[in-house]
Amino acid sequence: MNATDFDVLKLLSNFAFSQRELSRNLNVSLGKVNSSIKRLRKNLYIDERNKVRKAGKKYLDGHTPQKAIILAAGYGFRMIPINNSINKALIEVKDEVIIERLIRQLHAVNVTDITIIVGYMKEQFDYLVDEYSVKLIVNMEYASTNTLVSLYKARNVIENTYIIHCDLYFAENPFSKYELYSWYLLSDEIQKDSFFKATSDKHIAYTNKDGSRMIGLAYVANDLSETIKLQLEKMYSENLHKYWEEALVINRKIEIMPKFIDTKNVIEFNTYKDLLMFDCNSPILNLEIFKIIRDVLSVSQEEVIHIEPLKFGMTNRSFYFETLNGKYIMRIPGEGTDRLINRKEEGDVYRTIQPLHISDNVLYFNSDNGYKLTQYINNARNSSSDNVDDIKKCMHFLRTFHDSKLKVDHFFDVFSKIDYFESLWNKNKSIYRDYDKTKKNIMKLQSYIESIDKVICLTHIDAVPDNFVFYEDEGVEKIRLIDWEYAGMQDPHIDIAMYAIYACYEKQQIDDLISYYFTEGADQETIYKIYAYIACCGLLWSNWCEFKLQQGVEFGEYSIKQYRYAKDYYKLVSDYLGGV
Repeated sequence: MNATDFDVLKLLSNFAFSQRELSRNLNVSLGKVNSSIKRLRKNLYIDERNKVRKAGKKYLDGHTPQKAIILAAGYGFRMIPINNSINKALIEVKDEVIIERLIRQLHAVNVTDITIIVGYMKEQFDYLVDEYSVKLIVNMEYASTNTLVSLYKARNVIENTYIIHCDLYFAENPFSKYELYSWYLLSDEIQKDSFFKATSDKHIAYTNKDGSRMIGLAYVANDLSETIKLQLEKMYSENLHKYWEEALVINRKIEIMPKFIDTKNVIEFNTYKDLLMFDCNSPILNLEIFKIIRDVLSVSQEEVIHIEPLKFGMTNRSFYFETLNGKYIMRIPGEGTDRLINRKEEGDVYRTIQPLHISDNVLYFNSDNGYKLTQYINNARNSSSDNVDDIKKCMHFLRTFHDSKLKVDHFFDVFSKIDYFESLWNKNKSIYRDYDKTKKNIMKLQSYIESIDKVICLTHIDAVPDNFVFYEDEGVEKIRLIDWEYAGMQDPHIDIAMYAIYACYEKQQIDDLISYYFTEGADQETIYKIYAYIACCGLLWSNWCEFKLQQGVEFGEYSIKQYRYAKDYYKLVSDYLGGV
């Protein structure tokens, strides 16, 4: 039986449609419908009044979907800031939770064997096991992989199966009690980043030009299930960042048909804007973060536009947004930062430096949760640690700030922070075999550093190249120093050390950096004191990296560089002092 005949038979099993109605519903010509009717009558699938006969019902019953896989493991980064509170599959729109609506639509066509691939905020899906008897498969690689890996983990489920992205909302039920062939759902909209196109012989093929919009719903009939399983196994491990749909077009043995839907009949919730346009009354829009933005900027929910995730910082997640009055950044602290940063102290720092106008313009700061709303700096760039002109300007900026000799009530104690970051390892041993010896050596430097007379003032502590922002104001180049999370009272020369080790400088570059700060020249005692800070701060950030590693965050070469600074610059100072 061909596809048109099957679709006609399927529709007639539900209602006594006229041929004209069948033509309109199936988007095929009246002549094609007429030919299908004749074949179905000839094969005794329908009678002369177009009612489905026993043979027709038996044929349909042999082509029933059995299962469904819902892909719900990913972060949904573009849904920021909503995705910080809830997996987007669980957002409530029009009084229904998105994934629950999909499950109910599946149940309506007798598909109750449903598997959900979870990862990000996986615990939030557990209630669905009790309410809908679904199965959960956990993809703990979700942070570094794409949907191909998620589907691979459920590959043995694929057999007369719907495969669905979790963020889809269909105006009408897209599932059916009967399916003859494998298909992938496309819309009539052309999309730049789509790699699917429908061929003239009604199959899906790869295109490197603009393709049809991929909806994220497919049906895999039994005749293709084994081939697709094998293709997933073949692609797994070498294609971790690919979408599962790429398995459909990379293997010529997989012939899958396109099925089309009108764009207005399906919504894919990728972004805050998608949600706001569809349901501005969704309960999730009452998140505290949105209330802060509305209250501080005196805007309505609809006036908050162009929300985009920014590059994740080492400790923060931030997003950019606009209103009619300006551009802004909202910081949302990352997981575990409450153990690393004292937000009350950070707030005190911002209040202290505010008269100098040297940081980003803070419009709102919450000492309890670390939420920070700042004005976006237009036409800005971060300083380059490879550009000598930039480096000199950064050091001049630091020197001017330090000369202000501002004061706050808290002190940044490098040595106690080394111990504190180590305590966060939960009694795990260091990944470095000689850690105990290295730490013992670093602690020997404390008495040397304390013996040197020094000025103590407000110091940035995290004065790294990325935190120096260059911008133009009425044709004049200016600099702002951002991210004062660790700032406190300390010897200001520690900021020179921090800049150097973040930039992963070699010794000659460090000596040049010191000379850019001390344009009048620095004495040996000051230079070796800064070397000592490099050693101590190297171990400090190495311990910080070990803590983050235990949380699944890897910093590559940066972490081992910090540990080497601790060892190499301890030796440099020790040799200078004749042993310490």
